[in-house]
Amino acid sequence: MPRSGIREFFELVQGTDDVISLGVGEPGFATPWHIREAAIYALERGKTSYTSNLGLLKLRRVIARYLAREFRVEYHPERQILVTVGVSEALDIALRAIINPGDKVMYHEPCYVSYHPSISMAHGVGVKVPTREEDNFALDPRQLWNYWEPGVKALVLNFPTNPTGGTVSIAQLREVARFAQEKDLLVISDEIYGELTFAGKHTSIASLPGMRDRTILLHGCSKAFAMTGFRIGFACARSELTEAMMKVHQYSMLCAPILSQEAAIEALQNGAEAVARMKDQYRRRRDLIVRKMNQSGLNCHLPNGTFYAFPSIRSTGLDSKSFALKLFEAKRVATVPGNAFGESGEGFIRCNYSTGYGDLLKACQLIDAFVQEL
Repeated sequence: MPRSGIREFFELVQGTDDVISLGVGEPGFATPWHIREAAIYALERGKTSYTSNLGLLKLRRVIARYLAREFRVEYHPERQILVTVGVSEALDIALRAIINPGDKVMYHEPCYVSYHPSISMAHGVGVKVPTREEDNFALDPRQLWNYWEPGVKALVLNFPTNPTGGTVSIAQLREVARFAQEKDLLVISDEIYGELTFAGKHTSIASLPGMRDRTILLHGCSKAFAMTGFRIGFACARSELTEAMMKVHQYSMLCAPILSQEAAIEALQNGAEAVARMKDQYRRRRDLIVRKMNQSGLNCHLPNGTFYAFPSIRSTGLDSKSFALKLFEAKRVATVPGNAFGESGEGFIRCNYSTGYGDLLKACQLIDAFVQEL
């Protein structure tokens, strides 16, 4: 099992001065003050204990209301919502709860670095479904039928997608749902970037007819609310699936930190305005980096979500890792090689454009100079 390609470049950045990092996948903003203040106030009130394995009931009720309002899907807060240590833990326990050794799990690629290793660590077998640059890395539902194999039990989805910013249309999502129903698959839907959808409003596959009971919806506060360090995620599913996930969770993580849960209550109840402000800045920075990458000769599609651009570096004749390393050494700009996100990512680099506008502009200029010097 390889080390994470993202963390490899993160360690380079940590040991070097004067680096502009477009690498690690976190927002370029501090957590909004009112959310931090909620955590501070909770600490001052002595909120330093364990919570229920499922998480604070108040938080689970807030999550239920939030998902009903924003994602148009309803869950019972006492039986169908589990608060986790980030979405990474939610993914891990979802897979461990449903997979027997040898079960196959489909996932679309390029994808977040944890998906295939998490499937393997649950003793499952990953079945990748490639997405293409010419489709803006949307998932073509026909590819699901082409890559399906006997023994597939589940399908992992991530829209908007890390690292590509790819999304799917409502029509495509309905076809994905039809595929899952016809093949009788469980769907693990990682929707952590749902609020950061630029083209239209995000639609959860769990909200489509017949999909709620066969979907495990994963979400959290890290990305849209700029709360990566708080490590708050949640997994939502029908009661027996939530119970199975809770068993894995209670013997490993026990519960998410209470101060982070208190902060999440404030974020989900009162964070919409802050999310909208950050999203406007991401849109502005997205337009800048896409324009600059294309001007530099690095073909770059316009991502419809997240805060990542995924430009092609094939025109340079370098592979992804060589390009990223040479760029870092020559210009002190850190990106992530596309092959860190699977074989389908070779020939691309991931650039996190959530960094400050001035630094982003400078990084684009340095990348352009590097490309012209090749």
